[in-house]
Amino acid sequence: MIQTGQRNVLTRILAVTGTILVWSPIVFTLVTAVIGTISDHRLRFDYLMPAELFPVALAGSLLLLWSALRARSKQKLIGWGLGTAIFFLISGQAIAIASGLASGAVEPTGWPWALALTCIGLYSLAVIEIGIAGILLIRDLFLSDRAST
Repeated sequence: MIQTGQRNVLTRILAVTGTILVWSPIVFTLVTAVIGTISDHRLRFDYLMPAELFPVALAGSLLLLWSALRARSKQKLIGWGLGTAIFFLISGQAIAIASGLASGAVEPTGWPWALALTCIGLYSLAVIEIGIAGILLIRDLFLSDRAST
């Protein structure tokens, strides 16, 4: 159920701001990859950047969750995405620390490296899912006014 009126303005602001913040780590990663690749004439891609920018994604996710709760739309999609992102980020870090990858004691090869990378990749996919949910929430919020007029 999407509400209308003055209360809806804050809900829209929260949704738009949250969506921009959630997409920022992904967009920054892609932009720096393109710029770095063009300037160095070889592939440059910082796959850890989305994880390094987790505070930005977290702030955006919390704003989206707040907006979704106010709008009573997409709460589960955003909530599960946020929980999944946090789980995979912590798992990837725990694997890196436990295996010695984080300290550099172990070479980045083998199954610990693959498992840590998989967790970081799944974290990034969860952030993208939250961003898509944010876009869907914004669509619902702005289409609700058109339907009511």
